[in-house]
Amino acid sequence: MNSFSHLEPINSLAFSGKPEADFLVDAFAEFIVASTRLENSYAQLQQEVTYLTHELADRNAALKASLGENERVHRALQRIVDSMPCGVLVVEGDGSVSMINPEGRRLLDISLSAAEHLEAISIAAGIDLAGFLNRRSGGDQEQEFSKTTGKMKRWLSVHDRCLFHGDEPGLHGRKQTVLILRDITLHKQAEAERERARKATALSEIAMTLAHEIRNPLASLELFAGLIAAGGEDTAEWVGYLHAGIRSLAGTVNNVLSFHGAGFPSMAPLDLIAAIRSSLEFARPIADQAGVSLDFEADDAGLWVEGNSSALQQLVLNMVSNSLRHSETGGRVRVSVRRDELAKQPKKGRAVIEFSDNGCGIAPEYLDEIFRAGFSVSGNSSGLGLAVCRQIVSQHNGCIRVVSAVGSGTTFFVEIPSL
Repeated sequence: MNSFSHLEPINSLAFSGKPEADFLVDAFAEFIVASTRLENSYAQLQQEVTYLTHELADRNAALKASLGENERVHRALQRIVDSMPCGVLVVEGDGSVSMINPEGRRLLDISLSAAEHLEAISIAAGIDLAGFLNRRSGGDQEQEFSKTTGKMKRWLSVHDRCLFHGDEPGLHGRKQTVLILRDITLHKQAEAERERARKATALSEIAMTLAHEIRNPLASLELFAGLIAAGGEDTAEWVGYLHAGIRSLAGTVNNVLSFHGAGFPSMAPLDLIAAIRSSLEFARPIADQAGVSLDFEADDAGLWVEGNSSALQQLVLNMVSNSLRHSETGGRVRVSVRRDELAKQPKKGRAVIEFSDNGCGIAPEYLDEIFRAGFSVSGNSSGLGLAVCRQIVSQHNGCIRVVSAVGSGTTFFVEIPSL
């Protein structure tokens, strides 16, 4: 009988009764199977490695080609930017300038060393580009800057465009802004030249208007002055004609100055009824000379407006003169002042001034043209009177409209806010 020590491993084969040689055969067979599996796995792994190696090589080649293409595109874009006729600056979020083209350096008159930060560029160029970029409130903006180089003054237009806002996915807080600089000196010079030409044209128009409007009245004034100097029974009548001619000339000069001037009349509270009545007395000699009656109607006193008495006098003189030109001798011109129906509501009332005549009237096709400067139905006036009236009414925050019937007469309505 075999004896077993507790220090020796127990061989299960001894208990199972299976010969040790059979056990080794089975173990070797299992080893062969496992080895075969390992060889197959290793072969598959080698195939995978080979495939991945080829795939990596293809990817590397594609990436290299893509990098090369990107480099070519970058060089092409750089050449395009460098050849652009305007200045281009790319500003990062921290104010550093990542790119500036040669035209940008030329326009700003700076060197490469000063083109690293927008603050340095602003100081070197004498243009507050940094402040312009900091003041932007979103969206594209444009501002004009003047720059003096030596004895020459240049104007630059700066336009900004935000490429990255910093909160877009994948940008990791990056922010970029492009500044576009254009030299607009020639444009500014052309504008100044046009303004000088406009002023010269305006002066020429004023001279022509005054010459046309003043020549005939001056001849009449000279005639009446001679008659008055010679004496006679009609001296009082000639003096009236002289007054009418002088006031007509004053109205013409004031029309030209009002229309071509850039000033705005000073406003103050005034009694509208008293102002209109006084203005009508100023225009009465002209009506008397034309042989047309001039009547005035008004509500009770106390209708106050914010206005300018001289401007309102010019308004009345122009409206009355316009009515007289279209009225026959023996005609009638009526001027009235009243409150409208809203006057009972505080701070919402309006004063209405009506100028009506029983003259020839205005054809419907001319009603939209009569307030245009230079337009005259009869052709015997400068066409400034009604244009100046509309300008005066607008300065008083009011409106003017007209109703007319050919052969029956015309009525103008002037409405201005009352106090």
